[in-house]
Amino acid sequence: MKVLTFQIDEKERLGILSEDGQWIYTAKSLGMDYRNMKELINGISQSEIQLAEHMAKKAPYEMEGIHAVPIEDARLLPPIPVPDQDVICLGVNYVSHLKESSEFLKGAYEEKQVYPVYFGKRVGRASGDGDKIYSYPELVDGLDYEAELAVIIGKDARDVREEEAEDYIFGYTILNDISARNLQDRHGQWYFGKSLDGFTPMGPWIVTAGEFEFPPKLSIQSRVNGELRQDANTGELIFGIARIISELSKGMTLQAGTIISTGTPAGAGVGFKPPKYLKPGDVVECRIEKIGRITNEII
Repeated sequence: MKVLTFQIDEKERLGILSEDGQWIYTAKSLGMDYRNMKELINGISQSEIQLAEHMAKKAPYEMEGIHAVPIEDARLLPPIPVPDQDVICLGVNYVSHLKESSEFLKGAYEEKQVYPVYFGKRVGRASGDGDKIYSYPELVDGLDYEAELAVIIGKDARDVREEEAEDYIFGYTILNDISARNLQDRHGQWYFGKSLDGFTPMGPWIVTAGEFEFPPKLSIQSRVNGELRQDANTGELIFGIARIISELSKGMTLQAGTIISTGTPAGAGVGFKPPKYLKPGDVVECRIEKIGRITNEII
């Protein structure tokens, strides 16, 4: 099931995408009266999920009383427009990206890492598919892209064992971890350079966890102006999703709606010689198999 936040008639709404991808059925008309995605994640029942999955297979004319919106008439918003907390991100979580970034990282990380690298990404409001990303030319001279699989926690997680981690996942989405490399280098840490306004394109929807085998092994790619830059598989993570959820939940509660971005593979701009950083006018597309794609222009 694909669940999304969209805008029509200047109002934000929740919806379920039809199986053919042509229609959005409003969640309210399906009997799910949640005000936003965070409420839905916290409150949705298994029976509601099963009903929505069933209805998504039907055409609008087969259903009475269901409000259907043609997808081309809606503006797709990030599925969680305003996260409650910082996004938790994984650094250097693909061997290929670790190798290509070794010069930039100044040898700080080794190929055989014992522990994951975690950092926070502040998000005032996430960017959606089609939104333009400001390049901050007065501040940034190394703007980069990072296609990542993001995990959405479905219920409060505390002291979770690895074998239980799958039960705590609501679903998955795509996240582009836009990064200002010069700010990362200048400050010796990643928080500021990852957190400028607009630097978290996400979406176009959340695909519920039941749609995938666990852990998901999905093709992940990015393109800049149509040129393939990143091309890998989420099965190549150094530290897998179960390990991440289990380890983090040992010391803090992962609240329902928490977003964990699992890292990026080789092909980011920083890995080229010379680096292929983004500039105004560039169009970045991030795609993950069975989820979809998000596209954003740099301005």
